[in-house]
Amino acid sequence: MFIAGIVPGLLMGLSLTAVWAYSARRSTGITMAPKESGAVRLKAFRDSLWALFLPIIIIGGLRGGIFTPTEAGAVAAAYALLISVFVYREIGLRLLFRVLVNTARTTSIVMYLVAASLVASYMITLADLPDQLIDLLGPLTDSPTLLMLLIVVLLTLIGTAMDLTPTILILAPVMMPVIQKAGIDPTYFGVIFVIVGCAGLLTPPVGTVLNVVCSVARVRMEDVIKGVMPYVITYTLLVMLMVIFPQIVLVPLDWFY
Repeated sequence: MFIAGIVPGLLMGLSLTAVWAYSARRSTGITMAPKESGAVRLKAFRDSLWALFLPIIIIGGLRGGIFTPTEAGAVAAAYALLISVFVYREIGLRLLFRVLVNTARTTSIVMYLVAASLVASYMITLADLPDQLIDLLGPLTDSPTLLMLLIVVLLTLIGTAMDLTPTILILAPVMMPVIQKAGIDPTYFGVIFVIVGCAGLLTPPVGTVLNVVCSVARVRMEDVIKGVMPYVITYTLLVMLMVIFPQIVLVPLDWFY
C-alpha cells in the first residue's frame, strides 16, 4: 500500500500546491514577505529543529511498527505539549488550562460527528444495504473501469454523511468480492477507497475536518466550504484520472515487486 501510494501522493501534493499558489495570487490583501538572509534562515531552522522532529517521530513510528495511527496522534500531542512547555516555554499553566479546555471542546464536536456516523452505519447495516450494493455492482464486473467509477460515486455520496472509519469497516469487506470478481487489483482498490474516503472528510454536510477547522479558527462553515471547494474539485479530478488510468497506482508496484 505504501509503494502504491507514492505516485498518487506526489500528484496530490503537486496539484494541491498549484491550486494554493493560484488561489493565493488571486486573493487580495496578501503580500509576499521579503526574502531573508542566510543567517536569519539558519537561525529559524535551528529554532524549529525540535518541531521538525515531530513528523519524523510520527512517520518513523508508523513505518517501524512502533505504534498505530491512533497512537501516533497521542504520541504527537504529548511530544508537542512537552516541547511547547519545557523547550520553547510558550505555554504556562494558565494557557495550558485554556488549551486543554479548547481541546475538549474540539474533541467533543468530532466525537459527536463520529457517533452520528456510527448511528448511520448501524442503520445502513440494519437496512441490509450492503447486500443490495452487491446486487447493484454485480452486473458491472465485466467493465472494471465503469465499476470503479460507480464505486467512487457511491463512496463520495456516502462520505458526505459517514466518517472514514465506519465507511471502511462496513463497505470494504462488502465490495472486496465484487472487486476480485472484476479482476481489479485489491491494492489499487484500497488506494482509491482511502483517497475518496479522505475526500469525504472535507465535504458537507458532515465534513469532520471542516467542523474541526471551524471550531479552531472560529469561522463560519460557509466560508470554510467556499475556501476548500477548489481543493475538493482538484482532489476529485485526480481520482477520476486514477480511475481512467489505473497504471498511475499499479506501475510503481511493478517497479518494486
